[in-house]
Formats: sequence, structure tokens, C-alpha cells
Amino acid sequence: MTDLQVVKERQISKARQWELALNKLYINFCDYSKDALEAFGDEDIHQARVNCRKLLTLLSILDPEHLVTADLYSTFKQAQKRLGKVRDADVLIESFKDRHHQAKEAGEAKTAKLLKAVIRHQKVKRKKYRKKLAAGLPKLSGQALNGQWEAFLSRDLEGLAAKKDVNVVMRELEVAFEQKKKACKTLFKGPEAESKESFDALHELRIAAKELRYTASAASFALSQKFHAHEDIYKEIQEQLGIINDKRVWLEILQSIGREELGAGRKVWTELTDSLSAEVLEALHHNEVVQFPGN
Repeated sequence: MTDLQVVKERQISKARQWELALNKLYINFCDYSKDALEAFGDEDIHQARVNCRKLLTLLSILDPEHLVTADLYSTFKQAQKRLGKVRDADVLIESFKDRHHQAKEAGEAKTAKLLKAVIRHQKVKRKKYRKKLAAGLPKLSGQALNGQWEAFLSRDLEGLAAKKDVNVVMRELEVAFEQKKKACKTLFKGPEAESKESFDALHELRIAAKELRYTASAASFALSQKFHAHEDIYKEIQEQLGIINDKRVWLEILQSIGREELGAGRKVWTELTDSLSAEVLEALHHNEVVQFPGN
């Protein structure tokens, strides 16, 4: 076998690894999407979104500028966005259901009533998101996409995979994460420690952790041993920062709906929003990713 033939064999082997990983995610995405449209089950929505996100991750590694994969990437991005709207509404509704139950158990009737109103309001929004998902997802998954997907695998994948070292991508993502972490630490030391700027910086850090987590998971077949624990490491980081972000988003949603829309009295409204604000700050001060000075 000539040197050229050896190189070609390696390219084919590498492309085959990528194809197996991509196809597994693609089949999962299509299957979960189909199931999600039947009953909008929480787990089906979640898994369809996760597999879609991993597909986006691998396509971005193979083709960072999306010069070859633009149409596929756009399709998966639209699907992820529609799935995300429903998933985020699911999570918020479940959180407020828990709060509603706790308020009832504690005999806080007015708070329970307000939380019930929030749940009703969000269910109306979720119904709209589900309607959009039902209308759009069939065009963004399954049979409608199969031809485009098969063409990508047979025509483009080998050339893209041959040029890519995922270990380099992981190192670049680690550097970006550490830079964002440093920016957060700097903000926490100054007078803007509890400002919107700090929360936005933490949100960016969470996204960087998520990118590392999903890259470590989706591209594990192509990564060195030293990166194999990264999925768990960055999942924990993402989840810690996610608690802060979720509470902040829920507070913003509550404020955007407004007291009058929910038919709440001033006292119970202030108590609930103040309680959520305190939870946000407590989560911020006690996170273990970017420690607050003095904690």
C-alpha cells in the first residue's frame, strides 16, 4: 500500500467515525421529534432538543463558518429554537407548580393564587409555542430532511472530517471559558458585582460551559483521553450557573407580565418578587464556579 493509499484509508476511517456519531444523533433527533409531536411529552421535547443541539455542535466543529453546511445548520437551528421555546415553558411551569404546592402547604393562600395565575398565563404561551412546533417541526425533521442529510454524508463529510482535530477545538473552548471566567471575577470584585452586567457575564460563562459539555459529549469518539471527563465537569458547572440564570429569567418573566395582568395585590406581588430577587442573589453569592469575595 502506498503512502497516498494509507492516508486515504485513514481519511475514510475518520469519516466513518464521524458518520456513525452523526447518524446516531440524527436518528435520535428524528425519532424524538416524531414522539414529541404526538403528545408534547416533557422528555421527548427535551431529548429532541438535546440531540439537535449535539448535531449543531458537530456541524460547527466540522464547518465553523457553515460554508458547506449552511442549509442543514439553519434547519437544525430552527428546530432547536422551536423545541427550546416549549422546553423552557415546561421547566418554568413545573417550577411554579412546585412553588404553588409549597405556598398551599404553608397556608399562603394569596401567594398560591398568584402562582396559579402565573401558571395559567404560561400555559397559554406554551400552547402557542406547541402550535408553532407542530406546524414547523415536521418540515425540519424526518422525511423532509433525509435527502439533504444523506447528500451531506456522502458528498461533504469525508473532506470536512479529514481537516478537523477536535482536540484543538476543545483547547480553544477551554481558553475562551477561562477568559470569560476571569471577566466574571473582575466584575465580582468591583461595585458592579450584583449588576445586570455581572449576570450577563455569568450567562455568557454558562453558554461557554454548555459548549464544552456538548462538544465533550457529541465528539467523545474523536477526543483524547484527557478530555473524557469534561462532559461531567462542565455539566456540573453549567447546572450551577443555570440555577442563577433560570431564577433571574423567571423574575424577568414575572415582571414582564405585570401585577395587574395577574390580578395580584401589591403586597403579595412585592413579597413574591422580593423573594425571587433574594433567591437570585443568594444563588449568585453561593455559586462555586466564580466565588464571590468574602464567601
